[in-house]
Amino acid sequence: MAIELVQLLIYGIVLGSILALGAIGVSLVFGILRFAHFAHGDLMTLGAFFAFSFYVGLALPMPVAFVFACAATALTAVVIDALVYRRLRRTSPVILLISSFGMALILRSLVQLIWGPSNQVYDPGIQFPYLIWGLRIKPDQVTIIVGALVLVTGLHLFLQRTRIGKAMRAMADNIDLARIVGIDTERVVIWTWLIAGAMAAAAGIFLAIDTRLHPIMGWRLLLPVFAAAIVGGIGRPYGAIAGGLVIGIAQEFSTLVLSPSYKTAVAFGLMVVVLIVRPTGLFGGRR
Repeated sequence: MAIELVQLLIYGIVLGSILALGAIGVSLVFGILRFAHFAHGDLMTLGAFFAFSFYVGLALPMPVAFVFACAATALTAVVIDALVYRRLRRTSPVILLISSFGMALILRSLVQLIWGPSNQVYDPGIQFPYLIWGLRIKPDQVTIIVGALVLVTGLHLFLQRTRIGKAMRAMADNIDLARIVGIDTERVVIWTWLIAGAMAAAAGIFLAIDTRLHPIMGWRLLLPVFAAAIVGGIGRPYGAIAGGLVIGIAQEFSTLVLSPSYKTAVAFGLMVVVLIVRPTGLFGGRR
């Protein structure tokens, strides 16, 4: 029983790492732009399929394909903001939210038109896991955990050590005050989309590595991603990391008593409980 619990904990950390990367982007966009970006899941899907084209189509090494896919998704996010969201920023947040739903449908349709509606994989075949003290750990799972740790550490250093990172934190706390002290808010918004897009792509690629590619893979993960952001504290990137791990581990441990098909319901339930008990989340984000 102990080995089974530890095995589920490992699976939960893997899933939590993916959710954390997705939730970071959601939290950054909400913290800076004050709206829930419902196209974020489809940005994850787009990033995963960009990596598929670079890795399988162009036969680039996976690390190179990963970087190129993150860069392409980040630029796509900036272009979407310039063409759509920027024109709507001074309107009601509900208008932005609805527009993000429309953008999600557009991105999903583009993925289906370009790459097709079928399942895809990066590497066909069976991957043999490592056997450590009775635990089964696949090499891809180690890659996901280590990769997420590297990206989170890089984001921490960026937010704490760079001028644009400090400007992002200032703008997230008080936009009007940030403008008064001379912070270039448009530049901060661009950087926000670049980071959110790159993190979304990383989450999508890791999800595809752990499972497989499908045009609605990101949409299916959108609720757990938002649950992670809300549990950690919406608008707080560090809270998104904690929230992702909490949701991921809770979903995996729930399989002890529930069918795996109820994993999303577990994420939703935790989100509702947090909204009732502590609306600002674990790290005191926005209500």
